[in-house]
Amino acid sequence: MDRAAVERLLRDLQEGKVSVKQAMESLRALPYEDLGFAKIDSHREIRRGIPEAVYCPGKTPEQIVAIMKRMVASRSLALATRASPEIHERIQAALDGEPVVYHEKARLVVAGKTPPATRGHVLVVTAGTSDIPVAEEAAVTAEVLGNRVTRLYDVGVAGIHRVLDQRELLQGAKVVVVVAGMEGALPSVVAGLVDVPVIAVPTSVGYGASFDGLAALLGMMNACSPGVAVVNIDNGFGAGYLASTINR
Repeated sequence: MDRAAVERLLRDLQEGKVSVKQAMESLRALPYEDLGFAKIDSHREIRRGIPEAVYCPGKTPEQIVAIMKRMVASRSLALATRASPEIHERIQAALDGEPVVYHEKARLVVAGKTPPATRGHVLVVTAGTSDIPVAEEAAVTAEVLGNRVTRLYDVGVAGIHRVLDQRELLQGAKVVVVVAGMEGALPSVVAGLVDVPVIAVPTSVGYGASFDGLAALLGMMNACSPGVAVVNIDNGFGAGYLASTINR
């Protein structure tokens, strides 16, 4: 249940359109709903402004479907991250009649109604083409949370003129998400060109000494340009979520 739904319920109660018993029944899942194997935080959208998401790895298809069904029933939007095409098919079949979209590059299932893109401009930048899957997770997350998103891909420091050529686009953003593997240098470069928050996303892209993204993570955490915040390795969802929170 989201904030708007609670406000409508309270107005209906005040106007006598629903009884106290009916209102209590609608609110009974607050602050969470216990499914036995999962406790759905149905209060999170009211508390945080953004609903909880379902992280698919480690869960059975049956668990994922059950959680998504309850989330869609109690609120307008539900996200399943790191979802396979097979998981999407299972969710689509279970939520017959509800809008369900699978963003294959982002590995995101979006179920329910998404808000219009009215919040300020989020720019998602990648160092290379191999970083695009993580960048898409960030971009789609920000989009479905109501943000205007632009993508700028393959502008890494190996050809730094490519990103320098996009200064007007960079400076027009309210938040910049920079996704990079290898040595993770691009966020520091971008942060030196803009006056808005930069969210750095290290990826596990790179050869042996990149240590599956650890080298990029440490490089970003040691950025010499101020104003850089770093999320976990390959955590596009966290970056898109944070960008949306900043825009609010």
